[in-house]
Amino acid sequence: MANDFSILFGGKAGDGIDTAGLIIARILNQLGCRIYIYRDYPSVIRGGHTFSIIRASKNKVSAHQEKVDFIIALNQETLDLHRGKLKKDCFFIYDADQVNINPTGTCGTGVALGKILKEENAPQVMRNSCLIGAFSKTAGIKWEILEQVFRKNIAKEIDLNLKVAQRGYSEARELIKLEAFNQESLPIVNGNEAIGLGLIKAGLNAYLAYPMTPSSSVLHFLAGAARDFSLKVMHPESEIAVALMALGFSYMGQRVAVGTSGGGFCLMTEALSFSGMAELPVVFMVGQRTGPSTGLPTYTAQTELHFVLNAGQGEFSRLIVAPGDAEEAYYWSAISLNLAWKYQVPAIILSDKTLSEGAYSFDLGAMPEPKKEEASLWNRQGQYKRYLDTKTGVSPMAFVPEKEAIIKINSYEHDESGITIEDPQITKLMQEKRLRKEKYLAEDLENYEAVKVYGDNNSENAVLCWGSNKGVCVEAAESLGLKVIQPVVLWPFPLGQFKKALGGVKKLICVENNATAQLALLIQRFGFVVNEKILKYDGRPFSLDELEEKLQGVIK
Repeated sequence: MANDFSILFGGKAGDGIDTAGLIIARILNQLGCRIYIYRDYPSVIRGGHTFSIIRASKNKVSAHQEKVDFIIALNQETLDLHRGKLKKDCFFIYDADQVNINPTGTCGTGVALGKILKEENAPQVMRNSCLIGAFSKTAGIKWEILEQVFRKNIAKEIDLNLKVAQRGYSEARELIKLEAFNQESLPIVNGNEAIGLGLIKAGLNAYLAYPMTPSSSVLHFLAGAARDFSLKVMHPESEIAVALMALGFSYMGQRVAVGTSGGGFCLMTEALSFSGMAELPVVFMVGQRTGPSTGLPTYTAQTELHFVLNAGQGEFSRLIVAPGDAEEAYYWSAISLNLAWKYQVPAIILSDKTLSEGAYSFDLGAMPEPKKEEASLWNRQGQYKRYLDTKTGVSPMAFVPEKEAIIKINSYEHDESGITIEDPQITKLMQEKRLRKEKYLAEDLENYEAVKVYGDNNSENAVLCWGSNKGVCVEAAESLGLKVIQPVVLWPFPLGQFKKALGGVKKLICVENNATAQLALLIQRFGFVVNEKILKYDGRPFSLDELEEKLQGVIK
């Protein structure tokens, strides 16, 4: 447990489990731990069971484990549901007023939260503070570390929170002593915050969204950062309004992104086609969740790959990326905004609940520095043609109020000046111009690590994964001596890099959170065959223990 351990914190929706889990993570962060937090919560405001698993390790981690070292329980349900996950019964910390211990060996630390809160005249939400104090004492964490984290992260009634936490700390007994790792602390961010930071890095001017799990926190994060970075952050009345307003921002020369989930993206697809026809660059962040339709709105899936590949009427170029952790979310969000403007195409960042709402230790130096790239601008020579036919298909841009140019944007088929036409020859010319961009975009992507390889490069067995499955696949494969192939760019598909990554592989095992193996279907278009499929589609991500067992079953 010294180098890798997990804490499960559970209670009812509305009990502040997410905030409490993040505070515990920040306490462990002060010990030099690398952090990953998995969140599980129902689509109710109050009453349903919710829990977080905080994993802390000496090494970078981005997956949770089924077995945990500590359980912190605010209610009986947490004990009843998760007791079997606990490695040692004594590492169980609970509200003695709410949890009845069955005398079968469980010897955890009970704290009478109701009594303490009454004596301190503290609100119910501070039950968390009391149990965090008890956990810290149980784990041998110095009080000074807890106090430092509380003072930095709790804005209201800090003295009362500390008094309640001190009561929990004094009532618990030290069972182990977690040692500090000799490495610097890293900031903890969730995937959506990393996406927002990446967009800002590439020069984001405006962000628009109608809240929809799991993309909502991008809106909240960027709204909080709007003043510092001179952002325009808006919450229009619907997803249709979001996408159409984004086209207006793009027309004005503003780098713009929108956020949604699958259901909202359904409503945005006509505007997506408008973006393709009018060559207005917009970044669409699509956070996947369990479907179809409303499905399980607060749980995870990887089911929108073929949707975003084929969304919108007509044929037009697009960029699709699927980052696998916080660092990739930051980097590829910046690259997506850059390339959208460089090639004047829509770009789609495909996330999911696991990535968007999972929290990670964020190492900014782990990825190359993404620098803002400038768009191709009009040189003010001659008559301006918004859709000038060029070798690459990319036309020079001008923005209102440009006095020397008439800037006509058209969703109807048009000529180089943007004038509506129905002539067959010009229609053919303009369609070929728009599609030509994809060739040059694909060539440009060869300068990026669009397909990543991990694990044993000499192994004949390779795990194929995408998006948030990166972390669990890499860790499981390394323990079993397998190679991992992770396409980060999904369109234009990086064929050359993918072929190179497959070198020496005899068995390809596809791991996905969907029922139809969508990445396997995509690579099949290019003649590649998947030998085994490990699919999970119950709304929950793979745990490390679970995936290791399933991989062992197919590599024998």
